[in-house]
Amino acid sequence: MGMLANALRVLVAAVILVAVAEISKRHPRYGALLLSLPLVSILAFVFGWQQHHDLSAASKLARETLVLVPLGLPFFVPLAFATQLGLNFWTAFAAGVLLATVSISAWMLYGS
Repeated sequence: MGMLANALRVLVAAVILVAVAEISKRHPRYGALLLSLPLVSILAFVFGWQQHHDLSAASKLARETLVLVPLGLPFFVPLAFATQLGLNFWTAFAAGVLLATVSISAWMLYGS
């Protein structure tokens, strides 16, 4: 059952990724809507609960996620303004990864 459950998790994640990519081609706003929904978080909580039934662990995961999600938002800034800044995709992508890495790392090192 464990292997089947893991295969189902992979399949669900893959379907979400493909759906976002396909929808984004024609309707970027709807792709962004799907991307902004906490689908992965929702699935992680459901799958985690099904597997462990540990409310304390789910609560701790929710608190950590609540802090880390805003810290990851700087990733989007260079991509959102790439055309205005004259950046190509990979430069904007790398800058976003760097900004998110710095903000998350600072919290991991110096936060509570």
